[in-house]
Amino acid sequence: MSTISYKDAGVNKEEGYKSVGLMKDLVKKTHNKNVLTGLGSFGAMYQLGQMKDPILVSGTDGVGTKLEIAFKTKTYDTVGIDCVAMCVNDVLCHGAKPLFFLDYMACGKLDADVAATLVSGITEGCLQSDAALVGGETAEMPGFYKDGDYDIAGFTVGVVEKEDLIDGSKIEEGDTIIALPSSGVHSNGFSLVRKLVNDYDAKYGDKTIGEELLTPTRIYVKPILELIKKHRINGLAHMTGGGIIENLPRVIPAGLEAVVEKSSIKILPIFKHLMSLGVDESEMWGTFNMGVGFVIIANSSEKAGIIKTLEELGEAPYEIGTISKGDNGICLR
Repeated sequence: MSTISYKDAGVNKEEGYKSVGLMKDLVKKTHNKNVLTGLGSFGAMYQLGQMKDPILVSGTDGVGTKLEIAFKTKTYDTVGIDCVAMCVNDVLCHGAKPLFFLDYMACGKLDADVAATLVSGITEGCLQSDAALVGGETAEMPGFYKDGDYDIAGFTVGVVEKEDLIDGSKIEEGDTIIALPSSGVHSNGFSLVRKLVNDYDAKYGDKTIGEELLTPTRIYVKPILELIKKHRINGLAHMTGGGIIENLPRVIPAGLEAVVEKSSIKILPIFKHLMSLGVDESEMWGTFNMGVGFVIIANSSEKAGIIKTLEELGEAPYEIGTISKGDNGICLR
């Protein structure tokens, strides 16, 4: 009787071993003295260090259908940054410093070189956010995913002293809303983008539209952590799916609302281009970040100092609104 192997079933263990070998040096670059285990252990160990009253803040997310553009253009080194960004920017909203990150990658047929290039983006994202890549999982699932398809998701844990926790509860009437620019579409709304854009090789300025769309999500960890050391911050918000309309109200206490003038927002050209392809303006504002990647809310007396600090850190902050009495969470006009 003939026998059948795991490789016959579609899983190439040797390719998996090769991918781990290619990843090891990349992963090691993100480690610090608090990481107690290397790649390959059953569980990742991280020493928290001395804190008075630590609060752990966790977040998980994926890259979504932006991945399809990466695979169609064979550009594998940027979407890993997106995966990290979507997680660490979220925990940052509570003033938490990301400690470590884990990734999950699933595919139909593993290509060790492609997998390692994807992980190179994840390690770059971890380096940008000072988070250690302490582990992950690569799942080869033939028959479930098509050959050439990959999915990526991630998970991060951050920490903040309880007395420094930012949860929006200190936001009050008269506070100023300050924006930090996004780098582009980031990682939300790509199901709509893919309906609008068919040729990723089409020219867009001095590059292709595919290259523009694959611009990685900005990671705001380093400037924001520096900012909160120097200034009292009442609220922070990451502009993910749903843009300003859905995300800013998440930090606004009951009885208050964010009043934002559309004319104050520096809309990036890519969003004007996408709207020109047949999207209603209201749909744009409710789907994309429109050029605002992260928002800071603070007392108006702190405004000048916050803007100065961020500019010294190489950022380009600008005021987009104020906090007023109201029950709508946001008034975008």
